[in-house]
Amino acid sequence: MRPLRFVALGDSLTEGVGDPVGDGWRGWAALLAEGLGPAVEFTNLAVGGAQTRDVLERQLPVGLALRPDVVSVVVGVNDTLRCTFDIHAVAARLDAVYAAFTAQGALLLTACLPDPGAMLGLPGALASPLARRQRAVNSVVHALSERYGAAHLHAAEGAWVTDRAMWSADRLHPGERGHRQLAVRFHAVLAEAGLATGAAPSPEPEFAQPTKSASLWWLATAGTGWVARRCTDLLPQLLRLAVDEMRHRVRGTSARLDLGATAAVSAALSALSVPEAA
Repeated sequence: MRPLRFVALGDSLTEGVGDPVGDGWRGWAALLAEGLGPAVEFTNLAVGGAQTRDVLERQLPVGLALRPDVVSVVVGVNDTLRCTFDIHAVAARLDAVYAAFTAQGALLLTACLPDPGAMLGLPGALASPLARRQRAVNSVVHALSERYGAAHLHAAEGAWVTDRAMWSADRLHPGERGHRQLAVRFHAVLAEAGLATGAAPSPEPEFAQPTKSASLWWLATAGTGWVARRCTDLLPQLLRLAVDEMRHRVRGTSARLDLGATAAVSAALSALSVPEAA
């Protein structure tokens, strides 16, 4: 009997950023793989900065060739940090990725995630447009996860989001404790489905938490650059969105922005073809 094959797709979250081991990253997916059973082949295709387009065009073909039994697809935050954000395109790409893997018989793992504006502590007028985008992505992931029978993790809210001990210095990536929290929760989802037969990952960190000075040094030398590279093209647009946000607040018409985002999600999902019954 061949080993269970687990393939992880996505961005820096799944790559493991925030959970350093040796000269690289480990992360929740690697921790989860250790608890899936006695014989597991794990491949991590996630790459920092990846958007849904990268997952569809670059990671999907490699992942399909590996013919996984379990595949995680956790992506979308980087899409919200780009001036090219388009929920219709995000929905179409995720639908294509989910459909391709489920057609092979793989079990999908998906997750909804916190919005980056809140995690970065941005002022309300700047944070609200990003929150609206992340809610849109999460809504799409929720709907498509249900459509394709995915094992879905609700990670967009809860105590772990506001617990600073769970997060690394950049406030966007979990630290080791946060990655372990994700691994533990995903393990519980898979155990319920009968696909995790090994021991659950420990929620307690293996390594000492970085000192405050070490965290600040990392943020100054690497973390700030990471954020800047992913947000440079967004900044001019985000400022315009913030002005529009404040204008609606003054007029008392902020609800229109939320309604518009909800309508866009509905239109994006309606535009997707419904999978044929097996």
